[in-house]
Amino acid sequence: MTVNPVVAEAMQQAVVDLNALALQGKQLHWNLQGKNFLSLHEQLDTVVDFARTSYDEFAERLVAIGGSPDARANTIAESAVLSPLPSGYIQVSDAYEIFEGALMAVSEEMKKHIDGVDEVDHLSADLLISTARELEKTAWMLRAEMGRLG
Repeated sequence: MTVNPVVAEAMQQAVVDLNALALQGKQLHWNLQGKNFLSLHEQLDTVVDFARTSYDEFAERLVAIGGSPDARANTIAESAVLSPLPSGYIQVSDAYEIFEGALMAVSEEMKKHIDGVDEVDHLSADLLISTARELEKTAWMLRAEMGRLG
């Protein structure tokens, strides 16, 4: 089976970005401090679990269509759309903003690929759509927690 390069690129980028999102979620989780710590600490674990399940789905989809996923540390560091996190402890209020931005960045990257993928592979496009939708829903919840709606 010859993999379509448009689909392969989209699936690979999702693997990389969701891995990076999971890593950043855990980094924030371990380094949070400040008011409302526990709420975000627990929410980050939920998002990390979603990201891990999702990158596995994208990697398996890529294999199913004839591609080979690459989630090596150097590939993630070089290819992810996310900006590096600051080192050390992070205040809860800053972490909300950082992670909301990360969720939206990954979702926006996925949405860039949807039309091109949908032209040749509806199932892969559906995976992009459903994952981007869940990332945006989670970002909305973080904005609501910060009081930044509207």
